[in-house]
Amino acid sequence: MKEIVSEVLERLDRTYMSITDFPVGLDCRVEHCIGFLRKETRGAYILGIWGMGGIGKTTIAKAIYNEIRYEFKHKSFLANIREVWLRDQGQTDLQERLLSDILKTEKVKVYSSDWGKAMIKETLFTKRVLVVLDDVNTLEQLNALCGNGNGIVQGSVIIITTRDVRLLNVLDVDHVYEVEEMNEIESLELFSWHAFKEANPPEAFLELSKQVVTYCGALPLALEVLGSYLYKRREKQWQSVLSKLKEIPNDKIQEKLKISYDGLTDHTEKDIFLDICCFFIGKDRGYVTEILNGCGLHAEIGITVLVERSLIKIEKNNKLGIHDLLRDMGREIVRQSSPLEPQKRSRLWVHDDVLDILTEQTVRTFSCYF
Repeated sequence: MKEIVSEVLERLDRTYMSITDFPVGLDCRVEHCIGFLRKETRGAYILGIWGMGGIGKTTIAKAIYNEIRYEFKHKSFLANIREVWLRDQGQTDLQERLLSDILKTEKVKVYSSDWGKAMIKETLFTKRVLVVLDDVNTLEQLNALCGNGNGIVQGSVIIITTRDVRLLNVLDVDHVYEVEEMNEIESLELFSWHAFKEANPPEAFLELSKQVVTYCGALPLALEVLGSYLYKRREKQWQSVLSKLKEIPNDKIQEKLKISYDGLTDHTEKDIFLDICCFFIGKDRGYVTEILNGCGLHAEIGITVLVERSLIKIEKNNKLGIHDLLRDMGREIVRQSSPLEPQKRSRLWVHDDVLDILTEQTVRTFSCYF
């Protein structure tokens, strides 16, 4: 009887994390990650989940947490660390939450961040824990919430989600899982669930749905946002939305993606990213590096940082690649600097804009002589 009651209470605890209503393609990605955890039998295991914004890192981490949480008496899921950290007392608030969860007390008072670090170190050194650190974007956050990863009790599991693989490499995590992009079938199904509340689009909307999915580039965030936006809209409205997206990206998607750009602390890295978005997609990395170095942008390290931050990628034959929505986000940043007057923007990549401005400037220059 005691065993049954214990099992029921355990399954009714409040540590369950709510995840997406439509977990398309989630199970295989979760099983892939859990497979790495199951292989480790000697000590603690630190798993890093890495990828661009909106690709599903947090959803995967929540699903893993739900799957294995029954195996741990002491556990904590710290969500939105990047956002919470920026608030007043954000650092100590996170430390208090972590300690309160693990120690199962109403509230642990952290008097200073250093005091919190010491308490967390002692706790991780003495208790077998499951901890998820979601949306980490600085080494300072890792140091404050899990130290350097050494001295953790055997059997403990720490999961870290981040857009910056450099953080995971510095911490020397046991495995970095780069989140796989959804395939075409998964993308269409996820979009359909949000747009029509069923697994497949109606025949009348199939081609339009495929166009939206192509625009989203297999990004779950975009599929969800646009699917929900188009729900119960007429065919002409769908066509209007698609036409608009070719010129002006969706605000909600852009806001999420722009976090990675805003997180760049060096202005040269931001300049390199915008230059790549506007001019150098598909170009050879060496060729682009030489040009940008000539502009004083230190492109060798700059491009490396952009890859680490999931903003660009190096494709076959050393070519620079970028997700279409990140490309649109970068170009929108430039466009917003002067929406109605292209000649005042820092970069021009649309052929017609360049031709119009050069023609207008030529006419003005010619007129000065008469």
